[in-house]
Amino acid sequence: MKLLFRFSCLLLILGLSLTACKKAPKGVDAKTSAATNTAATANANDKMFTITDGQLQWTGTKVGGQHSGTVKVSGGNVSASNGKISSGTVNIDMSSITVTDLKAGDGKEDLEGHLKNADFFNTDTHPTATFKVTSASGSGSSTSITGDLTIKGITKSITVPANIAMAGDKISVVTPSFKINRTDWDVKYGSGLIGTAADKIIHDEIGLVLSLTGQAK
Repeated sequence: MKLLFRFSCLLLILGLSLTACKKAPKGVDAKTSAATNTAATANANDKMFTITDGQLQWTGTKVGGQHSGTVKVSGGNVSASNGKISSGTVNIDMSSITVTDLKAGDGKEDLEGHLKNADFFNTDTHPTATFKVTSASGSGSSTSITGDLTIKGITKSITVPANIAMAGDKISVVTPSFKINRTDWDVKYGSGLIGTAADKIIHDEIGLVLSLTGQAK
């Protein structure tokens, strides 16, 4: 009886561990819908900022673990006044996908290469992703931004929260962690949607944090 009890406890612990490993990345769900294809325009009293630095931090999860990394923001612009954004475009260099949780020689290069090939983001054909603001509400730390996100030539509208900080001729934009469903942009490798074995599934949701800084023109 004691042996049976111990065995049952072990199964319970293993079950709970497996359940924990199956969790998708943390973050708010980015509201996703059809693209609007109508970029917002700057207000007359806005300052115009050129994006000088920035990155996307990403987290992908699968049964049994996760990986994380960064993608560089390669440029763009933002118009804003009094901590309120009215328009903007963010360019993302998909060929800069980097894995940060693995060391060189420990699978880092292989995973980076895989993420860049046609199974995932096909960066040779689609080297740049873009986010174009279509509307924004609120200001400062209570900002909500809606924009058209284009990845692999596919455009969807997403809405995400953001914190906007302005000081003199500088602006910073930082989002909390948010999630998008990669299959909306035809990134389906390892998805349960294509019949991937249950113990090899890569979750469809990707966790993202966008941060960028800009300098007034």
